[in-house]
Parts: sequence; structure tokens; C-alpha cells
Amino acid sequence: MRIGVVYPQIEFPTDAQSVAEYARTAEGLGFTHILAYDHVLGANPERPGGWQGPYTFQHPFMEPLTTFSYMAAITERIEFTTGVIVLPQRQTALVAKQAAILDVLSGGRLRLGIGIGWNAVEYEGLKESFRNRGKRVEEQLELLQLLWTQELVTYTGKWHRLSDTGINPLPIQRPIPIWLGGHHENVLKRVARFGAGWMPNYRYPQQAATSIAKINRYMQEAGRDPQELGIEARIYYGGGEPGVWMETLAAWKEAGATHASFNTMGAGFKTAKEHLTAIEVFAKLAL
Repeated sequence: MRIGVVYPQIEFPTDAQSVAEYARTAEGLGFTHILAYDHVLGANPERPGGWQGPYTFQHPFMEPLTTFSYMAAITERIEFTTGVIVLPQRQTALVAKQAAILDVLSGGRLRLGIGIGWNAVEYEGLKESFRNRGKRVEEQLELLQLLWTQELVTYTGKWHRLSDTGINPLPIQRPIPIWLGGHHENVLKRVARFGAGWMPNYRYPQQAATSIAKINRYMQEAGRDPQELGIEARIYYGGGEPGVWMETLAAWKEAGATHASFNTMGAGFKTAKEHLTAIEVFAKLAL
């Protein structure tokens, strides 16, 4: 199992020195990857109509692809994964270009986790439709893989049209592995069709068992081998109980997880040092 960390960006300093310290520490401890969440805009909870989301404009979010480009320049081995980029609120060709450049600059160290998101305010601000995001993402997934593997692409879909054009440079990985986050039935079917991996947001593997069985069946129906699919679990700091961490990690591994990320956000930490100390303790146990 490949074990990484969730970058605790909403609770971590945003200056360049702190970002660099986190990346270098994670790599030095032996973690295989850094996973980062994605939000472009944060809403004001006092806005007309109120706000029910878990994050507001007061929570800092470092844009993952640009942050990873910085981290890639100061590290050598650690991989980077988005968990997840909200793909339908972005222009497909631009995501393809940005991801390809990050893959080139990092030496092929990118996994692109994508999802359709839940924040209608972001879609409004980015001038994309929130209502049809599920349908559009399938066309986006097709197009991304074409743009990453072909010098020139001609494509006509419902929402995209490319006429004999392409990105340059192409990524090192052709295609860049796409992992999908989410639990809806349609998401599970997309995982089976397009995904190199699945990123469930369940805390415990027994919660994911039914979905894993469905993905396996859908993959077989699509002519794909379920053994090829990666699964990324999250191990939460919680109450700071190492025994619970290791039990949960072992249970996920038994359930078929190939990757796991240790998440220190929400643990009540007030300083960067507390986050760094926590991942050091976890590393000594798990790596």
C-alpha cells in the first residue's frame, strides 16, 4: 500500500517557506504522495439565503496544480494527487494543459483526482452550469485522455469542439492517471469506465463495501479487470489514537485499498508544528 498525507491547507500557513517545509518533511519521512483538496471560491456565510457548506471565504485553499508545481521543484520523489479537482467548473482543455505541464515539471509524479463538486456558488463564479455537471464530466474525461495521448485532436461533443488541435508538450504519463471521487451510482459507473482509481470519502472500509462490489461488477461489464483499479482511503487523525489508525489502515488494506492518506485536518491543531509532528508520529508507525 502506498501511504501519503492530506495537505492540511485550511489550517496551515500559506507562505512559501511553510509550504516548502511541509513538502520536504513529508518526502523526508517516506510518504509516497501528498493529496490536496480543491476550492476556487469561498462563500460568505452571511450572504442572502445563508450558507450550508463546510467551508467559507475564511478558509484558505491553495490551488492544487499551482501549489504542486511549486512543491515539485523542491522535492525529488514524492507524488502529487488532487483529491479532488472539481472538473466541470473548469475549462477542459485548460485543465489538460495545466496537468500536462505539472506532469512534465514533476517528472511524471501526478495523479489527477476529479469530482463534480457540491458548491453551486463556485460554479456561478466560474460561469459554468451546476445543473448539468454530471453529464458534462463524462465528455471531459474522454477529452482529457485524448489531449494527453495525441498530438492533434479532432472532437465534436455536446459541450466541446476541437478542430485538429492539441497541447504541447504532452505529459510524461500518457495518459495521466485519472481517479474519481464520489459515491453516487453514476460516479461508480464512471469509475468503471474511465478511472484508474476511486477516492471514497468513507471513514471505514465497511461503509465502502457495497460500492466496491458495484464498481467491480461495472468494470467486468465494461471488459476491465477490477484488479487494475486503485482505491485511496483516508485515515483521520481523530482523537490521536495510533492503535485506531493502524486498525483502520489494516482494514482498508484488507478491503482492497492500494493507497491511503493520513489526514490531520480537523484535529484541533493551531500550529504548523502540530501537523508536522502528527505526520511524523504516523510515519514511524505506518511506513
